[in-house]
Amino acid sequence: MKAAVIQMVSQDDVQSNLRQASRLLEQAASGGARLAVLPENFAAMGRADAAAIGRAEALGEGPILPWLKRVACDLRLWIVAGTIALPPDGQPRAKPHACSLLIDEHGQQVARYDKLHLFDVDVADNRGRYRESDDYAPGAQVVVADTPVGRLGLSVCYDLRFPELYSHLRAAGAELISAPSAFTAVTGAAHWDVLIRARAIETQCYMLAAAQGGLHPGQRQTHGHAAIVDPWGRIVAQQAQGEAVLLAERDSDEQASIRARMPVIDHRRFFSQGALRPAHTSE
Repeated sequence: MKAAVIQMVSQDDVQSNLRQASRLLEQAASGGARLAVLPENFAAMGRADAAAIGRAEALGEGPILPWLKRVACDLRLWIVAGTIALPPDGQPRAKPHACSLLIDEHGQQVARYDKLHLFDVDVADNRGRYRESDDYAPGAQVVVADTPVGRLGLSVCYDLRFPELYSHLRAAGAELISAPSAFTAVTGAAHWDVLIRARAIETQCYMLAAAQGGLHPGQRQTHGHAAIVDPWGRIVAQQAQGEAVLLAERDSDEQASIRARMPVIDHRRFFSQGALRPAHTSE
């Protein structure tokens, strides 16, 4: 079974972005993909009205969720919908989450992951300061779901810097992990490849690292380099900049062999009850 990773250069025009995403998803389906991962903020980049977008979608008045259901059905494709600003279920006026939805080939929502780690950092680029917590509330749950390609763990962008999340995803049975992202050009050049390969190696999962790759409103520059990484940490497909559709087939036999020859999940001690205790020191 093939999976696809999509790279976009999303702008602040939602309808234009959805048309671009439709075209790229069509390419993924034509290439034999059963699952495709869109990047973070695929429907809107550089918008200051995340809460309003989320409220409209939650009330059934926005274009993104109906489009998502329709394109999944039309293409018979499972889709990880990058991130969408969505409030908690049943609370349309609450602060939104950066939400990654898993939609099946019938257009039904199978899983929802709300980004756990918010990007509140200072970066030496044109923007200089990022505070996702101004617009979003953090999530609180680890999410894994079955798909035609394998058991999928969900994560988003800045999550990549927190390996404990990925350990929990592997422990929950993940065989592939999605990481829709919009890394800055500065942080991406320094850390992107290292992080996606490390998360693949330590979990022995395929990493489906979708990305934004180009120039966006407000002179924001994203790193791109969307990639598919195999459970041995090899980058099997990658695109530096611009839009792209990357395809790879999951080799479940090789993955099982890697896990059998190096059974790291059986060797882990940190999360074993009582296995490790803090050292006691005296002043």
